[in-house]
Amino acid sequence: MTNVAGADGLLAGVRVLDLSIWRPGPYATQLLVEMGADVVKVEPPGGDPMRVFPTLFAVLNAGKRSAAVDLKSETGRMAVLARAGDADVVVEGFRPGVVRALGVDHDSVRRVNASIVYCSISGYGQTGPLATVPGHDVNYQAWAAVLEPRPGEGPVVARPPIADLAGGVYAAMAVCAALVRRARTGDGESIDVSMTDILASWTGAVPPLTLPGGQSVGGQVPGYGTFATADGGWIALGVISEDHFWSALMDTLGLDDAASLSFAERLALGNGLAARVEEAIAVRDREYLVRELGAAGVPVAPVLSQREMLGAQSFRSRGTVADGPDGGPVMQHPLLYRNHPARVPPDVPPLVEGPERLPAWRPG
Repeated sequence: MTNVAGADGLLAGVRVLDLSIWRPGPYATQLLVEMGADVVKVEPPGGDPMRVFPTLFAVLNAGKRSAAVDLKSETGRMAVLARAGDADVVVEGFRPGVVRALGVDHDSVRRVNASIVYCSISGYGQTGPLATVPGHDVNYQAWAAVLEPRPGEGPVVARPPIADLAGGVYAAMAVCAALVRRARTGDGESIDVSMTDILASWTGAVPPLTLPGGQSVGGQVPGYGTFATADGGWIALGVISEDHFWSALMDTLGLDDAASLSFAERLALGNGLAARVEEAIAVRDREYLVRELGAAGVPVAPVLSQREMLGAQSFRSRGTVADGPDGGPVMQHPLLYRNHPARVPPDVPPLVEGPERLPAWRPG
């Protein structure tokens, strides 16, 4: 694996002080590491709680250097402010108000570094009536209408923690944008990332499930969704309004009488037609369907387990998944650049205790 956390990275020379724990903040700074930033991680005494999940901790913190520092002590606070004094970016993920009580908030850091890019990641944002309310991913999804159930169904929680991950991505993007502006003007920035606001903006970009009067909007689209196969697997079909996709699907499934139906006619038949599609798929194996439907030009994909995904040639060929130092599969950078082959550095920071052990910035 190629380690590009040094001089050839897109963010080479950018110094990031990471005060965050768990997932959103560490994921944001991991994205910055993968683009070449030097990230020093400040963990609480005893370490980031995510260390109890070693594999997940490695995914979120590879390539960083860290020390456990007690921010409630004057010695710890002064050590962190000293590092912040010549940092480019500070990222924190405490509940609003905590960093001010600890003396490492934006105003405190700005007094030692006027051009700092300071990014705060929280569930509900730094202001508003929910700012200090505790929560986790499922709570943020609920407030943002991500969990709104379809009529007659219950809420469905996605397996990936989408609020945590979205918060990390948006934070990294905002930091990069602020660094571009700082390079042009010299001005720092204070960034307020609300995971709930991000998800709300996503749900605001899709049609509502019900109208103000309570009327349900739309129904099941035959040919779109996930379908069980005869061998216990699942496939995902992406047929919506495209007549050529629909006719190819019907031909492959042997439902010739429905092949010429228009999209409006398919919607009118709704659940009844969808049930015919489900029944035709249920007597065929997953790999057969993926092969035959794919050959017919139908948007189809197998519903993979994580283990299957890590071994899939589509990810291997692009370098998204590679073999790690121990021979096991590891995820690498999901973006490809012409001039920057970014990869996740293989090393994971060991836990060292004490402010005097807080790593210095790398030269450069």
